[in-house]
Parts: sequence; structure tokens; C-alpha cells
Amino acid sequence: MKKPDFFIAGAPKCGTTALYSYLEKHPEIYIPDTSSTIEATYGGKKELHFFGRDLAFSRPSLEEYLAYYASATQEKRLGESSVFYLYSKTAAQEIKEFCPTARIIIMLRNPVDMIYSWYSQLLFWGDEDVFDLEVALAVEADRQRGQKLPSRHDHPIECFFYREIAQFYDQVKRYLDIFGSEQVQIIIFDDFKKDTATVYRETLKFLDCDATFMPEFEVVNSNKTIRNRSLQTLLKRPPKSAQVVKHLIPVSLRQSIRQYLQGFNIKTESRKSMNPELKQQLQKEFAGEVKRLSGLIGRDLTFWSHELIFEND
Repeated sequence: MKKPDFFIAGAPKCGTTALYSYLEKHPEIYIPDTSSTIEATYGGKKELHFFGRDLAFSRPSLEEYLAYYASATQEKRLGESSVFYLYSKTAAQEIKEFCPTARIIIMLRNPVDMIYSWYSQLLFWGDEDVFDLEVALAVEADRQRGQKLPSRHDHPIECFFYREIAQFYDQVKRYLDIFGSEQVQIIIFDDFKKDTATVYRETLKFLDCDATFMPEFEVVNSNKTIRNRSLQTLLKRPPKSAQVVKHLIPVSLRQSIRQYLQGFNIKTESRKSMNPELKQQLQKEFAGEVKRLSGLIGRDLTFWSHELIFEND
């Protein structure tokens, strides 16, 4: 039975999409092709979300999940990437039961940067309807009680718990406790951004794959914004009246029009700087968490508590 034996478990906006795309090019690695999905069109990737049953993602059956790997041939490693496996309280144990020898890749980033980048991603997708990060953080507690939820969203409500998602210590510890450090690779986004080739080579060694293979490291999943939110909403959630069009326009033409409009409506640009006062507040808030994480993984990350925010991803 063909099934995945390595998992990029998270966290969101920490370089996982880029690493996923680079590993996908390796001849000894099989990752299901999701290039034609709507998520890919919008600059992301389709995530399978088979594990993590404590979260409200829609997920495939076991048969459907394994079908994604039916086309694998002689590849040495089969993998997938679903970044909320890290946040989930049950995914680690579920993966362990599914594949006890699985290799786990965890990518981490300054939590303040991650929060801002993830919030911006949800805005881009049209899921977040609060257009001020400080306000979105202020209503987080209400949202955890089922109040002040985004009016229309495709992502589970847990995706809007920004502070919780960025609490990496417990999440990482869970995987280390269940799998052991030998089966877990932790990648720091700063290292990945500074020297992608070296991190990629180390990842291939971790997966026992040919570490001499080097793809082109093109920029993946950079920060994007929407030119027209009304058009985005129309493309993402077409009105019922649009069903009539299906009978009048061929499928191939409809898809071409949709892809053209999606591409036209996307603009790549650097993210605006976070409010300095909010940034300083969050850095102080997460300083203790960062210190605990540093001790857990044996890497001093306390510079995160005072560094500048990356603005282009």
C-alpha cells in the first residue's frame, strides 16, 4: 500500500509552501499534484487535512486520501504538507498510528511576523472581514466563544485564533514527545530565507534522499493583495443566478475566463509595516514563549523579540 511517510506539519506562513514546491521537484520524492486547484491559483496549495480530527476542516476518507498516492512509482519518499497538523492537538498521535516511522518537518518563524503574515493571507483569501490587525486580535477571545465570527469564511474558525496558532512551544513539544528528535526536523524561517540551498540539502539528508539534487529556488507564495474585493467575492462565491451560465458557456471557456479574472485581480506587493506600537506589544507578549521554545529546541531565538518584520512574504 502506497502511503505518505513524511509530513510538513506547519506552521502557516513559515516557508512551508516554498519547501513543498522545492521537494516536489526532487526525483526521489512524490508529492501529489495540486497545481490545478483554486488554492494554487490564489498562490497557495491544496492541503489534504486527513489528520487533526479535533479541527473542523473537511477531510477525505482513508480511501480518498490514499488515492492521492496511487500514481507514485519508484520514489523513495511520499509526502504531504498540511500546516495545521502542528496546531492540532491530535494530529501528531494520529500520524504516529498511521506511520510510526514518519519523518516530520516543522517550520517556525518569529510569531509576530507569522501572525501578521497569516492575517494578511486570510484577508487576501476573503475569509477575514476585519481590516485592522489590532481589531482582529482584540476580537479573538470573542471568536473563541463563537461570537464576532467572519461573516463568510471557508477556513475553520480555529484559523482565526492568531495568538493560539503562534504558541509554538506546546505544539513542537507534542511532536518531539511522540516521535522523538530523530524523526523531527525543525527549520527556522530565518535560515531558510537566508540560505535556502543549505536548508534544502539538510532536509534531503533528513529524508535520506539524494542531497546533490538542487532545483531552482524561485520565490513562492509572496505577499499578494486583491485589486477588487467585489470581484474576488464573485469569483469565490458566485451567486445562484450564475448557474444559468453553466448551460450557455462551455466548461473550458468558463475555466479560462475564471483563471484570467483571478490572475488579473491578484497583485503582488510588499506588505505595509505593522503599527510599531502593536508590534512592540506583541513582541513583549511572546517574549516568554520564544524563550521557552529556544530552550526546547536548543536554539537561541530571543532575537525574535526585537527584530524587524519581514514585509515581502
